[in-house]
Amino acid sequence: MRAVTFQAPLEIRVDERPDPVLGGRDEAVVSIEASGICGSDLHIYHGRVKMEPGFTIGHEFVGTVIAAGDDVSRVEVGDRVLGCYHSACGTCFFCLRGVYHKCDRMRVFGHGELLGSLQGTQAEQTLVPMANMTLRRVPDSVPDDVALFAGDVMGTGYHAIAEGGVMPGDSVAVVGLGPVGLCAVQVAIAGGAGPVFAIDSVPARLDVARSFGATPIHLTEESPRDAVRASTGRRGVDASIDAVGHPDDLDLAIRLARKAGTVVAIGVYAERCQVHMGLVWIKALTLKSGHANVIGHVDRVLGMLAAGTLDPTPLVTHHLPLDDAAQAYEIYDRREALKIVLTP
Repeated sequence: MRAVTFQAPLEIRVDERPDPVLGGRDEAVVSIEASGICGSDLHIYHGRVKMEPGFTIGHEFVGTVIAAGDDVSRVEVGDRVLGCYHSACGTCFFCLRGVYHKCDRMRVFGHGELLGSLQGTQAEQTLVPMANMTLRRVPDSVPDDVALFAGDVMGTGYHAIAEGGVMPGDSVAVVGLGPVGLCAVQVAIAGGAGPVFAIDSVPARLDVARSFGATPIHLTEESPRDAVRASTGRRGVDASIDAVGHPDDLDLAIRLARKAGTVVAIGVYAERCQVHMGLVWIKALTLKSGHANVIGHVDRVLGMLAAGTLDPTPLVTHHLPLDDAAQAYEIYDRREALKIVLTP
């Protein structure tokens, strides 16, 4: 089969790899029909996240089950499915408490030895461990481009808003309008939050946020702090989301939050980061972080996608064949695309 493999920073290629085969009773093999390029894939692409040369990358996918172990009961051969970006056993200490992203046996597709040595999904086929937890059937009414978001990007946006404790009528600021940030904007608005401030420096992304019903704020041409304070009685927002994963954006998120508010750092951090704990402490902020508990949210998110309550289709700007993956990464790295879907 063909697969997108990491070779070195800024170098990927499409290689021939052996077809995956079942190795356990809880596993499935999926023939992939659509796979996304995610912002976290760029961290691998740039070498921020350690990766072994030759490892298959990618962690978002929709496809058809072509083989399933004897213990797989939630899906069967022939089902169109989506995959969550991580696996979970469902029975360990953490899974029994609903924090599936901290499962003792959790593995992440396409992130190498660091996160479980699970080959990625930018490929023609993929092996799925713990398939009862990792896969979900996709309703016929939900197209691949929409279903693709449930297993990571929309699930991560949903997680950010849920972790922020956002209630109807709460104010929210989202710093960074990549796909995750824009999904967080859409989830917040769908849940009745308002105002929702969307902060970035790319005009096209600000326009998308505006079309969702958010208040766009240009990061450098305006003062986000002044704009937010002017619209919130000078308090700041109830929940502030760092959807970038950079110290400057986390600092801004902290400064935008009201006293006793919540800051959620959902962007990827791979290095040390200085946090102004004086601000966090004096404002009595709750600071939450980490990758998203997508398995905990996927059924609800998929239901909202199927109902049209959430609609990520405006975020898909490019469709490219798997063989053009190197070009796709270059386009994404130049911020010329919001979401690229690869098809084998």
